[in-house]
Amino acid sequence: MNLQKLEDAVQQLFDLGNLSQVEAIFDENYLAHAGTKTHRGHRFVRQYIKSVRRSIPDIRCMKVEILAGDEKCLAWQRSFRGTHQAPLKGIPASGKRVTWHEMVVTRFESGKIVEEWVISDLAFHLMLNLK
Repeated sequence: MNLQKLEDAVQQLFDLGNLSQVEAIFDENYLAHAGTKTHRGHRFVRQYIKSVRRSIPDIRCMKVEILAGDEKCLAWQRSFRGTHQAPLKGIPASGKRVTWHEMVVTRFESGKIVEEWVISDLAFHLMLNLK
């Protein structure tokens, strides 16, 4: 059941840019941990999705794979592809196609995502395309 929720969330948010689904997918007190930073709430989710879609407007999730978990917590990998058409986090647009992977641990409560830990190699692949 949570696999379907994750696949639907990735499609709605990343592939379609449907930000009206944020409240239905994420708890209002959502936490996202990335490296040493922790981000909070619906506003962060919207800003992050807008930023990635602005830089890579043809973004598509190619694969969602569950690695381990239960009804409360899933460890999974998602793979994306798209064309880097605008700067992202200070990395200038390359105009090249990029494929990257993200490892995510997602915790659910009451049918919503409440917390995630994310490791992404997007920046690495964007930097490689600058050459």
